[in-house]
Parts: sequence; structure tokens; C-alpha cells
Amino acid sequence: MIGIDELTRLIDGLNRSDLVRWVENRWVMPEEAAGGWQFHEVDIARIELILQMRREFVVDDEAMPLVLGLLDQVYSLRRQMHRLCDAIARQPPATRAAIGRALPPDRAASGNRDPRRRKRVRV
Repeated sequence: MIGIDELTRLIDGLNRSDLVRWVENRWVMPEEAAGGWQFHEVDIARIELILQMRREFVVDDEAMPLVLGLLDQVYSLRRQMHRLCDAIARQPPATRAAIGRALPPDRAASGNRDPRRRKRVRV
């Protein structure tokens, strides 16, 4: 964990006033300690992500909560998917095979498109 002063020195382009605003907006949630905020590795990664989105994708403060919320959902779904895959991997071979047979074909992996989606033709 590191404090705010060390963090602003560590990350190029990060200024204290932006960071304070991000914490106030709850985009970053450091641990509160007697000496001030303490940032964990996950906080630092999120700060770097916010900076990257502001620089490369020009995401403004109004859109940032939406983008961060969507990314949080994606990360949560990925964690859940990993847990599910781990649970399936611990099952007996017959159970794993039955699950595999029950899954619909992966159209994206095979290059097949959903037949309900039709290509639009301009006239």
C-alpha cells in the first residue's frame, strides 16, 4: 500500500486534485488510515485504467461512471466464469462430458453467424 503523495509521484500524469475527485466520486476506493488514504495494487491498476481511458479514448468525467460500471460488470462476470469452469473441471469425467454435450455450438468460434442476423444490403 502507498499513500497519495507517493502515488502521484509514481504515476506519470496523475495529479492530486484529479485523484481526490476520483476518490470523492468513488471511482477509486482506497483504504482510510490515520495518515490518509492508502492505495492497494487494485486501486493503482484502476487509476492507471482511468488515466488510459481519459488519454486514449477521451472518456470524460460524465461518461466515466458508465464505462467503469460496465468494466466492473465484465470483470465480475469473468470471475464468475472462472469459478464455474473450475467447478466443472472438478466434476467426474461423465459429468463434464454431459455438460459439454448440453452446450450449444459456439458459433463465434466456428465462424458461423447467427442465422437470425441478416446482412443488410444497400440499394
